[in-house]
Amino acid sequence: MNKHFYFGEVVDGYAVRVLNEREARAGAGLLFVFAILSFLYAYRTMDFRYTSIFITFFMVDFFIRVLINPKYAPSLIVGRFFVSRQKPEYVGAAQKRFAWSIGLALSIVMFWLVVVVEMMTPLKIYICITCLILLFSETAFGICIGCWLHNLIRQTPATLCPGGVCEVRSKEDIQRINWLQTLIALASLAVVGMLSYQASNV
Repeated sequence: MNKHFYFGEVVDGYAVRVLNEREARAGAGLLFVFAILSFLYAYRTMDFRYTSIFITFFMVDFFIRVLINPKYAPSLIVGRFFVSRQKPEYVGAAQKRFAWSIGLALSIVMFWLVVVVEMMTPLKIYICITCLILLFSETAFGICIGCWLHNLIRQTPATLCPGGVCEVRSKEDIQRINWLQTLIALASLAVVGMLSYQASNV
């Protein structure tokens, strides 16, 4: 049984069990796309069939990730297929398990509200937005919010965090943002926001 039921891989040169962050980000991206599609469809049509299917899949996927073995989770298997030719980026398994446990808890609540009791409540929207933020932050920016919470709660900081954020280091020049870049970004957001506001009032 231990041959299949474990969390994280043993890799030479690493003191802790690890996971491939590239697979995790790919899996998060796939889930984010289908989450957006199903939730937008439900919002436009008030038909929650596809949302129910996605939530059920999401819950089962995270159940497998957390309680069985991440390498058997469907989204991570597909993610591995797409990034299999890329060099692995190893991250600590402990903080990933904590982060995915948050996803599992949220999915169980959503499954109960949407699939089991079909309750119309604002809580569904809040949980949906939370899940989308967690998925998007990981796939777009490589920021694992659950991993950050894990390190915040633990007295002993974890190692091998995604992007090396656990290590104390100074930013390199290519990572710094100067005043001109800041001005361009703020101006772009202001223009897009203003045009969007005008378009919504036409």
